[in-house]
Amino acid sequence: MSDSDLDTLKARVAGATLGPEAEEIGTVTHIADGLADVAGLPDAELGEILTFASGARGFVLSLAVDSVQTAFLDSMEGVEAGSIVRRTGQLLSVPVGKGLLGRVVDPLGRPLDGLGPITPEAIYETERPAPEIIERDYVAEPVETGLLVVDALFAVGRGQRELIIGERQTGKTSIAVDAIVNQKRSDIISVYVAIGQRTTAVRRVIEAVRAKGAFERTIFVVAPATAEPGLRWLAPFAATSMAEYVRDTGGHALIVYDDLTKHAAVHRELALLSRQPPGREAYPGDIFYLHSRLLERSAKLSKAKGSGSLTALPIAEIEAGNLSAYIPTNLISIADGQIVTSAALFAGNQRPAVDIGLSVSRVGGKAQWGALKAVSGRIRLDYAQYLEMKMFSRFGGFGDAAMKARLARGERIGALLNQPRFEPLSTPAQVALLAALDAGLLDAVAIADLAALKAALEPLIAAEPKLADFRAMPAKLDDDTRAALIACARSAIARIQGSTP
Repeated sequence: MSDSDLDTLKARVAGATLGPEAEEIGTVTHIADGLADVAGLPDAELGEILTFASGARGFVLSLAVDSVQTAFLDSMEGVEAGSIVRRTGQLLSVPVGKGLLGRVVDPLGRPLDGLGPITPEAIYETERPAPEIIERDYVAEPVETGLLVVDALFAVGRGQRELIIGERQTGKTSIAVDAIVNQKRSDIISVYVAIGQRTTAVRRVIEAVRAKGAFERTIFVVAPATAEPGLRWLAPFAATSMAEYVRDTGGHALIVYDDLTKHAAVHRELALLSRQPPGREAYPGDIFYLHSRLLERSAKLSKAKGSGSLTALPIAEIEAGNLSAYIPTNLISIADGQIVTSAALFAGNQRPAVDIGLSVSRVGGKAQWGALKAVSGRIRLDYAQYLEMKMFSRFGGFGDAAMKARLARGERIGALLNQPRFEPLSTPAQVALLAALDAGLLDAVAIADLAALKAALEPLIAAEPKLADFRAMPAKLDDDTRAALIACARSAIARIQGSTP
């Protein structure tokens, strides 16, 4: 043996820690469906990670008198009754930081995209307390979704929690993904968390953001339907911690939970397996606390805390239009408003299929750009009147010219609110369209030409020197700015009508 090898061995011996090491070991007493009962760990904590002899990991989901219920985070293969379980003393945590941007990860922060390991800037626990009231600030800055029906009628503010709810296959995810895509115009970092979704559906979302949005400023946290129940349960909490790091460092984040109905279902599954007493619709009594402690973490922080924000767009599914079901009513009471999608509107080819009668934003105009607020005041009322008149017009025509004019205006409002996927409108373009509608310019435009008008308007506004300041911050709409926007709308209309056969 050479002297260098001997010196290496001496250094290792000198650095070794000598003495007894304490280790708490328990055993599996029962295992079934992603959950294991473990005895012999009386000091285990809620949310603590345990390791099994097979190498699999789980976390303490609930505590019993003589055992703890552990939800698996890895495959159960190789674990059986009598298997050894060890405490780690570590609570559920995830890596956070810029290294996650543009990556697809599981709820533990492990890469799923094959792009190599992630270097975290910090480690955050998945269960973190919501900011205190004194640490929060007013929600007064908008999150621009690019969807006219949302930005004009149900404005979402930075730090708000706006629920997207509706029946299956009515475009709920599309609204949220459009909002993510539109953040390529802003400084907001987006987090999309898929809970129990089909892998093909998640892949479509990822590819849409890659093609249309700012993929490099988006984090995808995926716990598909085939994942262990523990991973699906953990997913929204882990994703929120990743988004909180952005907020806590003075940035702005938008998180989409797709969807919390499936999260409630997996919580019910684990709760019933761990023999918690069922309540309404077989959900355990703590289901409200589960989602309230999750969504309360979204907030706008005060200047003393860095002025960061975390905005939440939770998605929930209802059946047969039943908004009074247990989970929907829980989420509606927690959130700051809801965007309700309608199966009837979706079938009628109105996209996004937003029911303006049931939808509401409890922040509303306080977080809306001043210019957009100035031109959108009567849109909701006029459109609601049109929908009601349209229903009654089936029984007989309206001979009154004023009524015909109302119907024609309502049709144009509906056409303006109709927006294809991944074609967001900038706020100046939205203001110009509504100002043109208010001025009566759209009365002579055919309904079929309004889609082309939107496309023609954007470059005209972008090239107008008089609107340079307005494009940067559309906070105020003075007479000169309104005139410039209407002039752009006139030019776009002339261009469209000139090209129409």
